[in-house]
Amino acid sequence: MPFGRAAGRNGRRRARHVSGIVRAVPCTLLSLNTSPARPLDVNGRTVLSGIVKRSVDGARAVGRLGIEGDEQADLTVHGGLSKAVYAYPHEHYPFWQTVRAQLGLAPWDDQLPFGALGENLTLSGLLETDVWIGDLLRFSDCTLAVSEPRYPCAKFNAVMGFKQAARAMVAQAWCGFYLAVRVEGSIRGGETFEVVPGPREVGIVEIFRARART
Repeated sequence: MPFGRAAGRNGRRRARHVSGIVRAVPCTLLSLNTSPARPLDVNGRTVLSGIVKRSVDGARAVGRLGIEGDEQADLTVHGGLSKAVYAYPHEHYPFWQTVRAQLGLAPWDDQLPFGALGENLTLSGLLETDVWIGDLLRFSDCTLAVSEPRYPCAKFNAVMGFKQAARAMVAQAWCGFYLAVRVEGSIRGGETFEVVPGPREVGIVEIFRARART
C-alpha cells in the first residue's frame, strides 16, 4: 500500500511554538515503558533487542545511560549518552493501528499497547514538528534534552509485522526522538512536563528528512 505524507492532520496544524515561546498546551507522559533485551526474529535471524517495550507502573530511576529496568542491546541504534531515552508521540498510534488492520495483521478495534513503537516515553501533546535539537523536557524530578531523530531499521519492521513499516515511518517523518539525560532523577507515567526551548536552529523533522535522503 502507498505511504504518502499525512502531515496535514498532525503536522503544521499541530505546531504550537511561536518564535521559541513555550506552548501553553500541556504535555503529558502517558506511559513509561521498559524492556529487557530479548531474542527477536528479524528476517529469519535471531538477534537480541530491547525494542519490545511495555508499560511499567511507579517511578523509575533515570541515569545518564537510561531508565532503570531498560536494556539496550544494539548501542548503534539506541543507547549511550546521546540516545539514552526514546520518546514517541501517541498521536501517531491510530495510523499504525489502521495500517496493521488494513494488512490483516490485527483486528480493526485492536489497540497497540504503550511502548509498541519501541519507545521509553509515550507522549501526548508534543509532536516531531514541535521539537528542535537542544530543547529540554523538564519533568518533576529529571530533565531530558532532545538529541536526534530515530531512524527505523529492520527490527522495527519485525515488531510491526510488515516489511514496509520503516518506509512508512520515513514517508511520514513520524520518527519520534532520542533524549540525553541532562539532570538525573526519576520519572513515572502519567506526569506532565514542560518544554524549554533550546537554540531552535535545527528541527527534528528537518534533520530526519535530510538524513533519510542520504
